[in-house]
Amino acid sequence: MSPRNSAKIVKFSAAVAIAVTSVIGLCALPALAAPTEGAAPVKSAPTEADLNAAKDATLLRICAAADELPYSNRDRSGFENKIAEAIAEAMGRKAYFVWNSKSAIYAVRDQLNIKMCDAVIGLDTGDDRVLTTRAYYRAPYVFVQNKASKLKIESWESPDLALAEKISFVPGTPGQVMLTKLDLFNKHFNYMHSLTNFQDRRNKYTRVPPQRMVGEVGDGTADLAVAFAPEVARFVKANDKLKMTVIPDNNVRVDGERVPHHFDQSVGVRKDDKDLLAAIDAAIEMARPKIEALLKEEGIPLLSPTPPRT
Repeated sequence: MSPRNSAKIVKFSAAVAIAVTSVIGLCALPALAAPTEGAAPVKSAPTEADLNAAKDATLLRICAAADELPYSNRDRSGFENKIAEAIAEAMGRKAYFVWNSKSAIYAVRDQLNIKMCDAVIGLDTGDDRVLTTRAYYRAPYVFVQNKASKLKIESWESPDLALAEKISFVPGTPGQVMLTKLDLFNKHFNYMHSLTNFQDRRNKYTRVPPQRMVGEVGDGTADLAVAFAPEVARFVKANDKLKMTVIPDNNVRVDGERVPHHFDQSVGVRKDDKDLLAAIDAAIEMARPKIEALLKEEGIPLLSPTPPRT
C-alpha cells in the first residue's frame, strides 16, 4: 500500500482509529492522507499541449505527479514514468504525461475524473474509485535497518522492536496500526512528526519524505523505518549501509482484524473506459518482462501478484 494514494490510506483509517483509541483514548489522530470528503477539487489548468493531446489517438495520457520521486517526476526519472512508457510502447502509442503539482493521492479526483488524463499508474488492484487492470506487480511493506544494527527485527513479533529508540513510519499506514497495537506509537510519535519538521497535518496531506526516512536510518539517527518498499527501495539500494526486510503478511490489529502488508499494483482508468482497460491489460502482458526488469532495477522486492478472479 503506497501511502501517497487516498484509497490506500482510507483502508487503514478505521484500523488506526480502533487501534489508537484502545491505547491513547481520545488523543487526536494525525491527519490521514485522504482528501476531505466533499471538498472541491483544486483544478490545475490544462496547457495547450494537454488539450491537443486529448485529441491525439497516438498518445496515452498519464496522470502524473510532477515531483514525487521515486514514483514520478517531471524529468521522467520516476519508476512509474518508465512503466507508463513501457505500457504505451506496447500499445503502439507514446506516453504523454499530464503533470500535477499536487501529490498523486489527488490524481483520480483532480485529473482522471475530469478527463484531464486517462490512466493512473500504481493504484491498488481493486481500487473502487476506478477500473483497475490485472496486477503488474505485488510489493510488501518492509523494515529498513542499518546492516550494522545489533537489533534483530524480522517481523512485528520481534522482541527487539521494543529496544529501538527511534522508528519512522507514515501516519495512517500499517506501521502506525502495528506500533499502536504493540504500545509503541507514543514512543515514536514525536520522531515521526520531526520528519516533516512538525508541520500541521490537519485537513491536508503532508508527505513523509522517503529519502529522509531512509537517510536517518543510514546515519544512525533512527534505528528503523517502516515503509512501502516501492517508496524507499531506490534510496536503500543507493546506500550500502542499509538493508530491507520484507514484513510477513500475517498481521492482525488489536481487535483481531487482519492488517495487510502486501499489495497488488495496477493501472487505473475511469469506470466507463472499458475499452481502454482491455487495451492496457493486453499491453501489460506484452510489456511484463520490461516492467519486471524496471522494478528489479529499482530494487523493489517483488512478490507474485494475486491471480485475477475468474
